[in-house]
Amino acid sequence: MLDSLKNSLFALHFAGLLLVAPLTSCDLQQDIEVDLPALPAQLVVECYLENGQLPRLTVTETVPYLSAPEPSVPTDVTVRLTLPNGQVQTLTYFPALDPTTGKAFTHIGIRRLVARPGDTFKLEVTDTKGRRVTGTATMPTRVPIDSLEYEFNNLPVGQREAYVLTNFQDPPGLGDYYRFQIHRDSIGPDPEIDYDVDDRLTDGTRVSLGTSYRFDPGDTLFVTLYHTDQPYYLFRQSVNDARNANGNPFSQPSAIKSTVEGGIGIFTVLSYDRKRLIIP
Repeated sequence: MLDSLKNSLFALHFAGLLLVAPLTSCDLQQDIEVDLPALPAQLVVECYLENGQLPRLTVTETVPYLSAPEPSVPTDVTVRLTLPNGQVQTLTYFPALDPTTGKAFTHIGIRRLVARPGDTFKLEVTDTKGRRVTGTATMPTRVPIDSLEYEFNNLPVGQREAYVLTNFQDPPGLGDYYRFQIHRDSIGPDPEIDYDVDDRLTDGTRVSLGTSYRFDPGDTLFVTLYHTDQPYYLFRQSVNDARNANGNPFSQPSAIKSTVEGGIGIFTVLSYDRKRLIIP
């Protein structure tokens, strides 16, 4: 009986090997040609207005998916910014690099902005090809940081690291969105912490935004709390989704949720509170 069972198992095993062998020797590669539609190039606009700063804006245009990863910068673009008092400021084409953010811009204004919560700005971007991008942005109220806290872990001296808590009061009423950043040593293009939250679960309460144990004794931190609107929040979420899906064959493509019409991009007014914290 045992010998019969052994023979049966051996036969099944041998048959399995015969089945697997041709499969493993097959060429499973199959080339598929995908015809990508030739879509017309669209203007791409990125503009963040800030109180007390010169208005700056970046205008590029979309390129085919498989083209070289280099920005296409049109030079025949006119940018008009309508201020809350109705005056129109035309931004000059003057490509340069913002040393604070590390981002390039193509157009800049000649007068610093005065922006207060509730002020509404309008943007119009046109070119000689007839393309036109428009946008409207209202400055949100400033939500102040109430306090900053830190606490070290229990590792030996020399290995200790601290986490940071940022506390603030969320205004009553749903629809408040925040971007939370922490920079080490100075404000620059690479924050240590950068994420977005909303008040769906914290409406009207005292909110604490935290970090992991990652800061060293002696660190100087600049903590920034942006109070944003929903369009800016959704734009950032869609950009993150598109970045995560790029090159991942198992992810669904993600469209950018623009805050402008007639093109792609973001137009918003920044409203934030910033505090410095020195970890002793």
